Amino acid sequence: MNAHVADTHEHHGPEKGLMRWITTTNHKDIGSLYLWFSLIMFLIGGVMALIIRAELFQPGLQFVDPQFFNSMTTMHALIMIFGALMPAFVGLANWMIPMMIGAPDMALPRMNNWSFWILPFAGTLLVATLFVEGGAPASGWTMYPPLVLQTGAAFPMLIFSVHLLGFSSIMGSINIIATIMNLRAPGMTYMKMPLFVWTWFITAYLLIATMPVLAGAVTMLLTDKYFATSFFDAAGGGDPVMFQHIFWFFGHPEVYILILPAFGIVSQIIPTFARKPLFGYSSMVYATASIAFLSFIVWAHHMFTVGMPVAAELFFMMATMLIAVPTGVKVFNWVSTMWRGSMTFETPMLFAIGFVMMFTIGGFSGLMMAMTPIDFQYHDTYFIVAHFHYVLVPGAIFSVMAAVYYWLPKWTGNMYDESLGKFHFWISTIFVNILFFPQHFVGLAGMPRRIPDYSVQFTDFNMISTVGAFGFGLSQLLFVYIIIKTVRGGEKATDQVWEGAEGLEWTLSSPPEYHTFTVQPDVK
Repeated sequence: MNAHVADTHEHHGPEKGLMRWITTTNHKDIGSLYLWFSLIMFLIGGVMALIIRAELFQPGLQFVDPQFFNSMTTMHALIMIFGALMPAFVGLANWMIPMMIGAPDMALPRMNNWSFWILPFAGTLLVATLFVEGGAPASGWTMYPPLVLQTGAAFPMLIFSVHLLGFSSIMGSINIIATIMNLRAPGMTYMKMPLFVWTWFITAYLLIATMPVLAGAVTMLLTDKYFATSFFDAAGGGDPVMFQHIFWFFGHPEVYILILPAFGIVSQIIPTFARKPLFGYSSMVYATASIAFLSFIVWAHHMFTVGMPVAAELFFMMATMLIAVPTGVKVFNWVSTMWRGSMTFETPMLFAIGFVMMFTIGGFSGLMMAMTPIDFQYHDTYFIVAHFHYVLVPGAIFSVMAAVYYWLPKWTGNMYDESLGKFHFWISTIFVNILFFPQHFVGLAGMPRRIPDYSVQFTDFNMISTVGAFGFGLSQLLFVYIIIKTVRGGEKATDQVWEGAEGLEWTLSSPPEYHTFTVQPDVK
């Protein structure tokens, strides 16, 4: 142990410059690296979304050709999911979990460094597909065969990038599980852990269980294209629908991987600003575990239209409706936590309340799509796009923003500009609804997704949607400005930034020292 402490002193010393960031094994440094990487990818993915919306401003082909348009939809999704959201949550986990459970660092600090440094290369490889002959993959993020097999030289790059991104996720998850199981402070039992720790604990198991499934599916695609196998080629006795089953067996738990840490963040923030403990802590833990379990048995609700037996459709319909129960428990508990609390509405709380309201809209439209016969009408229309964006943008992304505003004073020692933060919340909320709400209407009217041109009757709602997209996109530049301004200085944050913070109170100075091996935190 002494050698280990000496080793960390040597690594976490005050040396500045590039090498510190490349070689760091400090969980706070690595958390910051993840968060900066995810911010960059968020902006790149956002520019791609704006290209999509600019093309859809009016019917007809204005700016890009259809192949490039489809590449944009594919790349936007892959970059936002694997480049922006997942690294953001892993960054928050790296920063906060050791401090929340009283651990000196993550359990496997060098693997932590490695799992981050894979990401910039994987992300670069993914973005680089735009510059190779034959163009970027244009198959949607689902990479369905036979369409994806028509990708040119970008195909092996796409597959390798997905493997690397998955590899990074699995290593990060192993690290989180090892940390939570082995490094909790004395007295920190499982049922005393903050909910953010719990949601990540469960999410990490989901990642370890599902990423290898995706790796297997994309490897089979690779051998279909280059090694004359026919897993998904009907001419050779394969079945393209089998790919959909394998993909969604990964893909459905994946959407919960993107939302469970968000539930954890909101469950930290709401009690703080309502100034009372979280309502129904243990039911929240069990609800999270139930959602994780159920996420594995509902995958085929993404494929109601492939011609499944009616018995299978019935099963997947019922199981999907069942997921609404633990999710409803969570929403009920958040609202009950706020009920008769002494609420104040600082920026993190605004984002958390915005999350609860708009995530619930996404949840209700999801419940609509769970009904098999109705889903036949919704399938592959803009209604689906509206549904999952309500879950992922004012849902997952708002929760990340809430977390940044909530913990930025802890991370930097400086207070962010509250009035700018509130302004950022309001313009983001207004524009995100202008952007996605009209898509419900064009979807119900029958506008298909993933097409660069559309019938003239959908024009008005599409124009509104595009205006919302540019408004929302530009508002995020304010977010970047607020973060940089806070990092560079400002009013000093006190030791206890948010008064009445429920759960663990840290008596360390803020921001915490570089290595906390010597300092035993007082857990109250």
